[in-house]
Amino acid sequence: MSTTTKELVFAFLVLALTAGHASGQGYRGPYGFGSTPTREELAAFYSIPANGTGLPPGKGNYVQGQEVYTGKCVACHGDKMQGVAGAGEALIGGRGTLTSGKPLKTVESYWPYATTVFDYVKRAMPFNSPGSLTDDEVYAVTAYILVEAKIINKDAIINAKTLPKVEMPNRDGFVPDPRPDVHD
Repeated sequence: MSTTTKELVFAFLVLALTAGHASGQGYRGPYGFGSTPTREELAAFYSIPANGTGLPPGKGNYVQGQEVYTGKCVACHGDKMQGVAGAGEALIGGRGTLTSGKPLKTVESYWPYATTVFDYVKRAMPFNSPGSLTDDEVYAVTAYILVEAKIINKDAIINAKTLPKVEMPNRDGFVPDPRPDVHD
């Protein structure tokens, strides 16, 4: 065995032993990177599916949502949810535009599930402080948006039981992905 081959074999063994050592400690490497995430840390990455599994306790209505929207959303989305150039997209309007040359993708025209609205607002809004809204505030502002989009009635209470039952205008607008490899 040549010297170069011996050096390569030695380097391989060192790497293999180091990798085994690192994986035996929860991927902690020689630099101290990584740790096993806590249940609370993983919860931050959970998304709410269409059926509402995992929606938190709480509730909200139109009036409460209007207050939240006025205080935390209006600067980016406008007083009529029309959007603000350079700040935030429109949230309502655009029904029937998706097949046009100028589709307006909004909660009203594009989003297939109301639970997705809750999930997105909960994790990403307000833009300057994502994740800062309480669950009640998220339910309330979701109710406000859905009422303004004429999807639910003004007296509706939105919570973990009622939100998955909301029928969004574009609920049937998406086609299931037929590729078998994405379902395994």
